[in-house]
Amino acid sequence: MKNLPPSNSFMIISDISLREHLSNGTIVVEPMEDFQIQPASIDMRLGTHFLTIDEHEMEHLSMDEPIHYREINKEEITIAPKSFILATTMEYIKIPDNVSAFVEGRSSIGRMGLFIQNAGWVDPGFEGEITLEIFNANSLPIKLTAGRRICQLVFAEMDQATKNPYRGKYQGQRKARGSDVRRDSEVKNHKEKQVIS
Repeated sequence: MKNLPPSNSFMIISDISLREHLSNGTIVVEPMEDFQIQPASIDMRLGTHFLTIDEHEMEHLSMDEPIHYREINKEEITIAPKSFILATTMEYIKIPDNVSAFVEGRSSIGRMGLFIQNAGWVDPGFEGEITLEIFNANSLPIKLTAGRRICQLVFAEMDQATKNPYRGKYQGQRKARGSDVRRDSEVKNHKEKQVIS
């Protein structure tokens, strides 16, 4: 995928520039409606695929062992108070090697006591649907409906294309994707050293 023209500094990409980049394919967000474009972001909609941790299959969570999830495919889902789920966006995105992005919860959603994160930046070069970590901090259940705007994606142009664009374990993901933290490179390197010694 081609990169955006070089810039002298880091900057948030405006709605005008977003429309240009969507039009020429340097940034891809599909499917998308025009109303999703905001002054400095693109609203992302909730998909129909969810994962919850299967508490009956594990005694604890570990960074070194597989995590068992229960898969849910529904147009509507109710999140119990103080509960956590993984969800996905309807949209599949592609960003070039000199653009990063980050997910922010919509203010209107946050005011309901629903916290939405994707654990940091979307790395340059990433493509896939965005897995969302959703937590209901309220004392009441919250019902969510697929297709509703759930969060916003803010794009930032870097000063230059990265030397090492994202090609990691979540590249090209579809649906909500559970944690693969056990596959981190430092774990693999540590195990290889143990074998050698």
